[in-house]
Amino acid sequence: MPQNDRDAVKFAYWVPNVSGGLVISNIEQRTNHSAEYNRKLAQIAEQAGFDYALSQIRFTAGYGADEQHESVSFSHDLLAATKTLKVIAAILPGPWNPALAAKQLATISYLTNGRVAINLVSGWFRGEFHAIGEHWLDHDERYRRSEEFIRALRGIWTEDSFTFRGDFYRFNQYSLKPKPLKPLPEIFQGGSSRAARDMASRVSDWYFTNGNTPAEIAKQVDDIQAKAKANNHSVKVGVNAFAIVRETEEEAKAVLAEIIAKANPEAVNAFGHEVKNAGKASPEGEGNWAKSSFDDLVQYNDGFRSNLIGTPKQVAERIVDLKRAGADLILLGFLHFQEEVEYFGKHVIPLVRELENAEAAAALAAE
Repeated sequence: MPQNDRDAVKFAYWVPNVSGGLVISNIEQRTNHSAEYNRKLAQIAEQAGFDYALSQIRFTAGYGADEQHESVSFSHDLLAATKTLKVIAAILPGPWNPALAAKQLATISYLTNGRVAINLVSGWFRGEFHAIGEHWLDHDERYRRSEEFIRALRGIWTEDSFTFRGDFYRFNQYSLKPKPLKPLPEIFQGGSSRAARDMASRVSDWYFTNGNTPAEIAKQVDDIQAKAKANNHSVKVGVNAFAIVRETEEEAKAVLAEIIAKANPEAVNAFGHEVKNAGKASPEGEGNWAKSSFDDLVQYNDGFRSNLIGTPKQVAERIVDLKRAGADLILLGFLHFQEEVEYFGKHVIPLVRELENAEAAAALAAE
């Protein structure tokens, strides 16, 4: 491990708690959204050296995800099946109130020795909100509501007789007992827009961004860290990636080509229409997916852009490049989750640790 374990890049995987896998393609995906499959996957990931798993939040069918398990209860099931893995439950303001989330997560924290975390999703599909009768806010208003949600959540977890007067949430001398175990559940959020970065720089523990090159990731990291420092706050950064690790680079690239060749154009374009509207809705037009191509959209979160496609050595080197750009965590998707998570743990993570140790030793020698 690196000289300081806290400096080691962390690894997370997308929980396939929705059907259809992690690419919108007709290629074979030996991945299943069942509870049995996911319990086994969580155990494999834990043994492979993964730190986190992230459950997905969906309310309606579409884009290959015809069936969806609810994120918080599914996360709790995975926590019960593991011993050290942390599970991040995706939660959507609107359907969830901070009081409900605070109580759910406090109880799960108590039951799992503090291994639950939250991913607050500020905007997803407008059609879902319409389907379930929830009001759809403008882009920046969604992030303003999410910031209030986080402030309320932390207040409930840390104060007795909590009182809060916001534009979206109100609390009057509310006391939650028992409170979650310390350290409190980590709060993740996604986004790439100015509003997303600004919110993270004030209140979030972790900032997730879509896949991208190290140079583009570095721009976001520099911006968010400068803002966080000005706010006397600290925030870590997670980057999405879809890993295709094979014995040869040619084999890995062939798999990527097959994924895209077998993409479902109707589903990809429908997904792109929804999410590009969300990204371009930001005043500056720079949210997630705002500049995504068709090929990028075949993987839900621009995972191909991170270029973790090649041999174990190539992928390990590119992970360290992302780390140099400011990534503290790599959030991974795979084609065949169980076998590829195990392979990644055996063949990629050890190489990443070797590279981290070599850099740490070099830095120490230069002092």
